[in-house]
Amino acid sequence: MKKISISLGIAASVLLFSFVASKNDDATAKSIHKKAITLDSHIDIRDDFNTANNDAGKETLDQIDLPKLKRGDLDVATIALFADPDRPSPENNEIARKKVENKFTAIQRWVKAHPDKLTFVKSTSDIGRLEKSGKHGILLSFLNAFWFKDLSTIDKFYKDGVRVFGFNHAGNTDFSGSSRPIEAYGDKANVGLSALGEKAIAKINQLGIVLDVSQLSTPALLKAVELSKAPVVASHSGLKDRVDVTRNLSSSELKAIADKGGVIQVVAFAGYLKKDPTFTEAYLNAVAKPFGLTPLKDDPKAKLSAEDYKKYQAAYLNFSRNEWRYATLSDYIDAIDAAVKIVGIDHVGISSDFNHGGGVIGFASVADAPNVTAELLKRNYSTQDIAKLWGGNFLRVFKEVEKLAKR
Repeated sequence: MKKISISLGIAASVLLFSFVASKNDDATAKSIHKKAITLDSHIDIRDDFNTANNDAGKETLDQIDLPKLKRGDLDVATIALFADPDRPSPENNEIARKKVENKFTAIQRWVKAHPDKLTFVKSTSDIGRLEKSGKHGILLSFLNAFWFKDLSTIDKFYKDGVRVFGFNHAGNTDFSGSSRPIEAYGDKANVGLSALGEKAIAKINQLGIVLDVSQLSTPALLKAVELSKAPVVASHSGLKDRVDVTRNLSSSELKAIADKGGVIQVVAFAGYLKKDPTFTEAYLNAVAKPFGLTPLKDDPKAKLSAEDYKKYQAAYLNFSRNEWRYATLSDYIDAIDAAVKIVGIDHVGISSDFNHGGGVIGFASVADAPNVTAELLKRNYSTQDIAKLWGGNFLRVFKEVEKLAKR
């Protein structure tokens, strides 16, 4: 009996120690998360964001809303003014412009409705004041310039508060080639930076906007990094060494960005974090095959009837909302580990691509942001390193961009 009692006593002590250690780890992670400036560098919003039926001041199905921001204690949400790729035409260009304008208006309404909790941030100084205000900062970005080709539009975006700018999503633009050219639109692969793109980079540097090189073709990215007088960011990119798709960045691209002082914001997007045949098959079965489509080769809008196109969009939306189920937080931190090994801790950051397929199990919305901090702590990242990943590195680039614009 004595041996059994001793054994039980030892087991109880081990359990108690584990419990106390776990509580201490949780407290440490919460403290680190609270003190760091936490910034997600790329979040999308859907077309119905903050509408009557989808009030972002309340809990919604979206991956960002006010209650989730509070639970996640996320200091800065970088929200993209983004229009889905479409075949350039006067009609489609106007549709895209209106979509971007409507998103901007919806975000403005959201911030205005909650002045005690939300505020726009347009500079590193604004971000530095967030701790005292107790508010969440909304930093505006822009992505996918297929629908215009005049530099005055960039001036307007700057006036509206946009401080991060990317030329491409899927599909080439008049500014640069995309890492995912759309064959149905007549796009060619490996298109570089155009003369207009070169002028745009000069404009972006002059204004004090952070140049976003995510989703550019390799030649366009390398030329953009070379021409930009300021460091650049890849606001939502994966690593090609881990998943070999054109959307992800090669080690040489990562190093080019880092060598210029820039930052790669590793994206928590399942399909770009690990090779999973079930993910690809699920997408094809749910979104493409039912409509006889080949991704990036077919133009759904042109090929499908109006009724089937609506069904296709609904199928894509449903799949997009659930893509986070195909990878875990551990997979995501594995990618961050890999990026740090390639370019160093000073050139890596965090992004989600929420509401456009982003997220993983454990980081499925902005509410789960503290889980990222806790997992980084488990991987033995220091408090300083976690602060760099969460926002410090991005803010360093932003400050350098601002300094260059003032010269």
